[in-house]
Formats: sequence, C-alpha cells, structure tokens
Amino acid sequence: MASKSIAKRPNGKYRARYRDLAGKEHARHFEYKKDAQRWLDEVTAALVTGDYVDPKDKKLTVDQWCDLWIESYAKRESTVRQAKVHLAQIREEFGPLPLMAVDEMAVKRWMARLLREGVSQSYRFALHSRLSQVMRAARRAKKITDNPCSRETSPGGGKQRPYVCTDAQLWQLYEAAEEKYRPAILLGAFAGLRTAEACGLRVADVDLDARTVTPTLQYPDKPLKTEGSVAAVPIPDAFVGELKRLLDGREGGWVLVDDDGGQLGPWKVERHMRRIRRAVPGLSPEFRFHDLRHYYASMLIEAGLSVKVVQQRLRHSKATTTLNTYGHLWPDSDESTRAAVERAMGPLIKKAADPLRTVEESAEGPSSSEPS
Repeated sequence: MASKSIAKRPNGKYRARYRDLAGKEHARHFEYKKDAQRWLDEVTAALVTGDYVDPKDKKLTVDQWCDLWIESYAKRESTVRQAKVHLAQIREEFGPLPLMAVDEMAVKRWMARLLREGVSQSYRFALHSRLSQVMRAARRAKKITDNPCSRETSPGGGKQRPYVCTDAQLWQLYEAAEEKYRPAILLGAFAGLRTAEACGLRVADVDLDARTVTPTLQYPDKPLKTEGSVAAVPIPDAFVGELKRLLDGREGGWVLVDDDGGQLGPWKVERHMRRIRRAVPGLSPEFRFHDLRHYYASMLIEAGLSVKVVQQRLRHSKATTTLNTYGHLWPDSDESTRAAVERAMGPLIKKAADPLRTVEESAEGPSSSEPS
C-alpha cells in the first residue's frame, strides 16, 4: 500500500484513506477513529495476502463478468460455442447476483436443483467445471477472494459408458447401413475415429499404399481438438480393400459424402445410427456412433496391446484417459497378480514345508571341504 491516513473532519467524523497497488485512492468516513483504523487494518491485510478486491468490483455481477470472460476466451469456434451454452445456464441461475455473493452453498443448491430436474450427472459436472473455470479467472483477476467451486460442490464426472458390441452385431450394423454411411462405420470401428473426425476426413487423408488413415480436420473443416489427435492410424489390407471399393476411384473431396456429393454431417450419421441399431438384436438401445470407437479399443486390448499402444491408436493425450475408460477391459489382471506372487513364493513355501529335508541337512553337518 503506497499510503494510508486517518484525519478528523470538521464535522467530527474520521476520514480514512488509502491508495491501492494501482495508485487509486479510496476513502471512507467513520464515526469513531477505532472503526477507521480497523477498516485500514483489514484493507492492509487483504493487500498483503493477495485477497484485496477493489470496492467497485464488489458490485460486479455474474452477468457482467461472464461478458468480460467470454470476450477473452480465445479458443476454437466450436469450443466458444459450447462455452456460451454453459454460460447461459450459469447466467440463468446467478446472473443478477454480485460475483462475490456466489458462495459454496449457492453452488450446492444449484447442483441439487439440477439433480431434482433430472439433469444427467455428466452435464451437471460440465456445468460445474465451467463455473469453476469462470470463477478461477475471476480469482486471478482479483474480482473475488475465493473460488466457490470445489470437490465439495462438484457432482463428480460419473463413469463413461462404453457399450461394446460383438463382432456379429457390428457386421449386422454394417449390412443394415446405407452405402454412403458404411465408410463411417469402418472408420469408427477399425480406426477409432470420432463422428466429427470421420465427417471431416478427406480422401487425401487416406493413404491406401501406406495403409494409414490420418485425421487432420473435424467437421466441417476445423482443426482437431488437440495436436496429438493428428496421428496416422494403421489399417490392414482388408480395410484398404473395402475402402477402395467404397471410394470407387475418388481422388479428392470428403470420404463421407451425401447424395448431392456434399459433405456428410455428423447429425446425419448419428440419426442413421439410431435408425439401424434397432435392426440389431441385443444391441443397446442407447448405442451411438462413438461406441464404435469403444469396439475398436476393446479389439486392441483383447489382442494383447499395451496401454501405451492403445493410447496412441485412440489418440488420447494421456494414458490415464485410456485407463479410466477401458481399464476394466484388460483381461486377467487378478490371475496375473496371483501368478506373479506364486512364482516368487512357491520355492520358499515348498522348502519350509519339507521338514525331513531340513533335518537331513542338519544331520550331515558341515562339508569336509569346509573348515570346522
């Protein structure tokens, strides 16, 4: 704090003043000098600990801060669009309130109301994470003293729901699909592409000679979410042959094309998946295109590939993402543990369990070749 003082005014009141770190002066009037001193002490402590909030910022509403935050949110168009959807929910709940008034209990009440209204756990988690992101930014900008979002207020991310179809169900889906959607099913089930990646795949991204598929764009023509997602996925000869047939000599354009020759959209792929999944006996009524990616992962795991290789093929940025989603699919984890311990313990247990051999060894005494 650059300066602070208390002065008695002609009217008998005490004027306390200070300058903040930016050099701006602030003042208040008090009836008693001790109250003025207490106020200055509190401000000084806040400045020293980094908890200082400009008095004007204490009136900043959630609506106003959301406007400021989204202006500085320099991300991809699709990411900004999703953030705005979340912000609309946050504004509806907290918009007119001062930012400082949103406390932990207010966040808990919001999460509880969403639960009563039947909002899914994953979406509640997404909204909570967005609010926490907005509040962290406010904390760094010194608009609030604490982020009201924490583990205590979070509903948790919930478990992923990987529906893994059987080989027979997959080929029934393939047979039920219209010709223009079949490349999408192949790309999801045998290359692990997400819906937007399959719709954004160009013929130039498929190297039939090198036997690789390299997604570089997501629908319509936007960059992928992460740089790590741009990686070549190896495909076998059978996949190459079927793709070659489906592409029918096309040398450019999109891999997935609509009847008019234009780019096929993800919503059409998902709608077609909802239609054809009803034709497959035993398939989950909630089966989505993304579950073809789960089929791909399960196939790699069943073939004995390591976590690292599966992570690379799925183009996950972290191995923990792979393990959190598919860890339960790695086989024989219990039996492998038992076998490892058995190999180490077996010889020791057998030796300890053979008292006759121990007695004989003791009776023989030391070897004649050893000094007594």
